[in-house]
Amino acid sequence: TPDTIFLSKSQTDVRDKRKSNHINHVSPGPLSKKYSSCSTIFIDDSTVSQPNLKSTIKCVTLAIYYHIKNRDSDRSLDIFDEKKHPLSREQVPDDYSRTDPEHKLIYRFVRTLFSAAQLTAECAIVTLVYLERLLTYAELDICPCNWKRIVLGAILLASKVWDDQAVWNVDYCQILKDITVEDMNEMERHFLELLQFNINVPASVYAKYYFDLRSLADDNNLSFPLEPLSNERAQKLEAISRLCEDKYKDLSRAAMRRSFSADNLVGIRKSNAVLS
Repeated sequence: TPDTIFLSKSQTDVRDKRKSNHINHVSPGPLSKKYSSCSTIFIDDSTVSQPNLKSTIKCVTLAIYYHIKNRDSDRSLDIFDEKKHPLSREQVPDDYSRTDPEHKLIYRFVRTLFSAAQLTAECAIVTLVYLERLLTYAELDICPCNWKRIVLGAILLASKVWDDQAVWNVDYCQILKDITVEDMNEMERHFLELLQFNINVPASVYAKYYFDLRSLADDNNLSFPLEPLSNERAQKLEAISRLCEDKYKDLSRAAMRRSFSADNLVGIRKSNAVLS
């Protein structure tokens, strides 16, 4: 299973924090932890419980925060640039590409989407899988100018792959009221192509991300309530993602045979609705 990127991105800050605590004789405080064994994997298994969902989103957005803060450069693409494709009618600040977002800003953005679309904690983890896969495949950096659109694109796909009641692209337009469904469809198409349509998430990859998020939570003293991961839930993730991947491949082959005019984008929107 390939290593996650976010954990290595966070390590410099974690080491500096521990060094500072040691120098200043600051205690990290008591920690409580459930340990997994060869027979049991612990996971936040309640998609209804608000605290568990909140903790998962906090960890995922903290991973995104470290990605932005400790990025190597500012490689991006126009399709993800918020200045060229704004998510609202509000004026994009002149320094939009130079000011790193705080963790709480990233958290509020993701939390708003997850709350409005009623997405699950598992969906948040798959979102992070797709985000890192995009950065690796397309050789991009997530940075101040593109983080919102990259995160949105990853959420779009994750909600369709994982959640039983996936949200249509047009529904996100009700949440982000100033973005058009055509823009959403175009961004999703680019995201899929950059992923080389690899949206399958094996249970082993999911577990790797989960445990590394647990490590990130421990390093930052974040609480993360745990329940055992069942075989049924693990198998469901892999089965649904593989089925959705096949459907997207069929969609991409059909799309290759026609130009992506405005009329055709409407057709893709209908196809997305079918996938939902």
